[in-house]
Amino acid sequence: MLKKLSLILFFPILLFAQEVQNIGTLFDSLKTHPVSKADEINVELSKTGKSMAISHLFPNIDLFGRYDYSSEAIGMLPVPPNELFSLIKNPALTQPFSTNIYRIGASISMPVFVKSIYSMISKASMMNKSAESKKYINLLKNEAMIVSLNANLNYMDALTQALEQKKTSLLKTKEFVIIKVNNGRAPESALLKINSGINEIDVMKNDLELQRQEVIAAIKNLTGVSLKKGIEMTQIGNYQDGEIKALEPLKEKLEADQLSHRAEIEKLYPMLALQGNYNRSFAKAYNNDKDVANNYYTVGLVLKIPLLSMDQYSQISQKSVEVKASENELNRMNLELSSEAEKLQTSLPLIENSIQLYTNSIKDKEELLEIAKVSYRADQMTMEDYLKYEDDLVLEKSKLFKAQAQKWQTLVKLAVIYGNSIEEIVK
Repeated sequence: MLKKLSLILFFPILLFAQEVQNIGTLFDSLKTHPVSKADEINVELSKTGKSMAISHLFPNIDLFGRYDYSSEAIGMLPVPPNELFSLIKNPALTQPFSTNIYRIGASISMPVFVKSIYSMISKASMMNKSAESKKYINLLKNEAMIVSLNANLNYMDALTQALEQKKTSLLKTKEFVIIKVNNGRAPESALLKINSGINEIDVMKNDLELQRQEVIAAIKNLTGVSLKKGIEMTQIGNYQDGEIKALEPLKEKLEADQLSHRAEIEKLYPMLALQGNYNRSFAKAYNNDKDVANNYYTVGLVLKIPLLSMDQYSQISQKSVEVKASENELNRMNLELSSEAEKLQTSLPLIENSIQLYTNSIKDKEELLEIAKVSYRADQMTMEDYLKYEDDLVLEKSKLFKAQAQKWQTLVKLAVIYGNSIEEIVK
């Protein structure tokens, strides 16, 4: 029987545990902890991506300064033919040509119609929504982890208490066994057996404490709070099924990938842009060495029609593969979460029924243990049979505590899948 109990003690912990006076304190600590801050930073990064996409619609304005040297005199600015003829006829006039020209000015460029920019803005907006959704789901997952950890901590605390009660019971029985051995009514082996039972309890308690420390460390990693014991939890609400909200980040990412693919295709569309330049040039005229300065500006609309762009075709193919990968991941997670939700919904009432059955069974086993104690003292039962009743009671209690932890874990898992607020379910 002790071997069966050991199997339950070392049953893999489904999620872990927690502590403090109020579970809400841990939730509040979680929201300010680095694990949650990371999601907030990702949301801020996604907002930056949106701003960067929108910025492509604004004009780019640059100032410049330039020096040109040429072996032959070149024009400081375009000169109309009629004006050039008058300069040639009158060599005394300062001509805007020189071998050393200094230029300052400004240039402006902005898209008038570039279809891909609008798709990229839509993509960035969708990535921002995906980051927001992921932040919410990750918060629920971490809150569920805290609840589960706390449930396991309560399970181990309760089991430790049950083992302590068993030890107290065995110590009382040991006093009677000593008397029986001294009076010759029981062999000395009876005392060895009961001592062995007490030692096994201490070993189990030590193993439980090792597990408790792992759980406490896991809670501290999430919240920064170091607990001493589990926190009592009360269910104040229930999960609400419906749409699987945990899939929203993936759905929005898929939409973003589809928009990105569309944007790459749209880069092959004709593009219309506005370009303008202002130029002021300074030099010494080549014909009379006098200082001359000129201004001119240009404004134009540029239509660009891509005819052949192999690297762009490669980008389109790559984005197409990324869309397929996102679709596959969404389908995979949809099947996985749908199956998980169905399993958990089926398990929850069974676990609740088990809790009631274990509770009733414990009452019966407590009565049977008292009868066994009386029977042993009256020499109507062997030591082995009496110890079996002690083991049976602790085993049944461990099953109850484990089922209670599983109920919390099942409940919060369903809450995460359906995107329910855990703070409205657990208090």
